[in-house]
Amino acid sequence: MASKKLKAAIIGSGNIGTDLMIKILRNGRHLEIAAMVGIDPASDGLARAARLGVATTHEGAEGLTRLPVFDDIDFVFDATSAGAHVKNDALLRRNKPGLRMIDLTPAAIGPYCVPVVNLDAHLDAPNVNMVTCGGQATIPMVAAVSRVAKVHYAEIVASISSKSAGPGTRANIDEFTETTSKAIEVVGGAVKGKAIIVLNPAEPPVMMRDTVYTLSELADRAQVEASIEAMARAVHAYVPGYRLKQTVQFDEIPSSAPLNVPGLGHFSGLKTSVFIEVEGAAHYLPAYAGNLDIMTSAALTTAERVAQAMLGATATIEGACA
Repeated sequence: MASKKLKAAIIGSGNIGTDLMIKILRNGRHLEIAAMVGIDPASDGLARAARLGVATTHEGAEGLTRLPVFDDIDFVFDATSAGAHVKNDALLRRNKPGLRMIDLTPAAIGPYCVPVVNLDAHLDAPNVNMVTCGGQATIPMVAAVSRVAKVHYAEIVASISSKSAGPGTRANIDEFTETTSKAIEVVGGAVKGKAIIVLNPAEPPVMMRDTVYTLSELADRAQVEASIEAMARAVHAYVPGYRLKQTVQFDEIPSSAPLNVPGLGHFSGLKTSVFIEVEGAAHYLPAYAGNLDIMTSAALTTAERVAQAMLGATATIEGACA
């Protein structure tokens, strides 16, 4: 039974969908790619899928339901947009209620999922949301602090190359900030979360860089740092280009000179600053597109873990995307 693979389809034949397809073809342990779905018949993703022997359609989710392989599909990854995902989920469930949906858009129909933080709690969810690239990179760091001390406020700044921000990312900027901010609270454990995205036009293109600031109760700095480093290693297991860019920084904010934080008020306690870099695996996208790579890696890791549970295989989160 462990050798059996479940079949998956990808909706969205752009950069993210194509990179995900290649990752499944290269590293799928419990999944195999059965169909690639797009709306542009001339897209490189559909052409590449066809050359690799994957069933294709340029008629969107409706076209997927008409493919002969649809009856055998267990998983659908949606790499379109927030608005499109809502329609795709409804349409596909009318045709096959038991599908497992892995949502790579900010739609958040289902629960937020960050593999190293809360995947095991959502193994039975029919639809899981992968938050955003910034969320996948930074929420583990917020959660790492939260498991040592109560985090009152967490702010993340995700800086990505403008060349790695495609039409879908640009069309969902508002949803990006809203979804990430909420997930910082729901998954990361912060009382209040804030997210900022920066599209960097620098040439040559820069790697994805993320900065995480947390304001927490006073805690042992060594314990906080150890928790952050352990979490970074856990993310690195399935995103090999994920690393701490420098040593974790701490500042104690005294009650005699508190910070005035919008939405929080006066704060005194421990400020922790974490600096992250994410380099892409360059399976399909350039190495500087770590923002897209972390999304496809997290999505595949999530689906593989769910497939493990469905097949009764040993459950681990490990380097499925190395």
